[in-house]
Amino acid sequence: MKSLGRIAAFAGLLASAWLVWQDHPGAVLGLLRTAGAGLLVAGLAHLFPMLANARLWQTLLRGRRPGLPAMLHTVWIRESVNGLLPVARVGGEIVSFRLLRRRGLRTPAAAGSLIVDMQLTVIGQLLFTGVGIGYLFAQAASPALRLAGELLWGSVALAPLLLLFALVQHARPFQRLTGLLNRLTGGALAGLVGQSAQIDRQIKLIWRRRGVVLRALFFWYPVQAVATSCELWLALRFLHAPVSLAAAIALESLIQAVSSAAFFVPGALGVQEGGFVLIGGALGLDPPTCLALAGARRIRDLLNFVPGLLAWQIAESSTAPAEG
Repeated sequence: MKSLGRIAAFAGLLASAWLVWQDHPGAVLGLLRTAGAGLLVAGLAHLFPMLANARLWQTLLRGRRPGLPAMLHTVWIRESVNGLLPVARVGGEIVSFRLLRRRGLRTPAAAGSLIVDMQLTVIGQLLFTGVGIGYLFAQAASPALRLAGELLWGSVALAPLLLLFALVQHARPFQRLTGLLNRLTGGALAGLVGQSAQIDRQIKLIWRRRGVVLRALFFWYPVQAVATSCELWLALRFLHAPVSLAAAIALESLIQAVSSAAFFVPGALGVQEGGFVLIGGALGLDPPTCLALAGARRIRDLLNFVPGLLAWQIAESSTAPAEG
């Protein structure tokens, strides 16, 4: 898996370099120089969507829960691991689970809240993608309509995930899986069966708190999505290619969809740059501006996630994990 990740990253890096070379690298670099420190401002604005995600996740926890700064720290590290390391966007979830355990949460509470947070993120992202597709359909240009149609069919193909996540809370997946493994190993995993049943119960209990789930999905996730879109909106203003906030939201929603579909490519290298050129072009942005905007997104990742990886190493070496 690590070798596959390295190969995908190298291929993505080559694709990124080819895109820049095809669209006048001097023009792209000139735009980045013009934006200057403004791109640092746009990158640091990523604090706000992380804060919204931290609050969303915190509301899912029942009973004793870490404070908002601790949840923000966990979200920061999770995004840093998923954003920069070849972990197919699941390594961050494993790391964040360990961090919650170190903060004293019991395994069922930590795992249950993390799983529901992931479920709500997928559902929210699918709805967010629908917003972007709707915006493209509202544009008169035929390239935008063609792209919107293709994205719509992709969203329809992903829609069964919503049904899957709606049913998984009743299927006791962890208890069933560990029960099967326990039988296959002659009872060697008996201790895990009870713990898996507790995780399944925790997931059910969170989903039954409908007010909390609805606020997370229809308030905190939209706040997070709009805050992330504001990063693009700011970056485009500093690149002297201002667009409306609605266009920035549409662009961000579709870039997120493209990057998520390429989860196996570390950092969505190449895929994200191609997405910016394709989707940005449908919204009326020229290729050098789109690639400069992709560069601004890379600056944001380095600015936020490299320190996040250092914070992860510090957190891993500071305390021992809690029991239970």
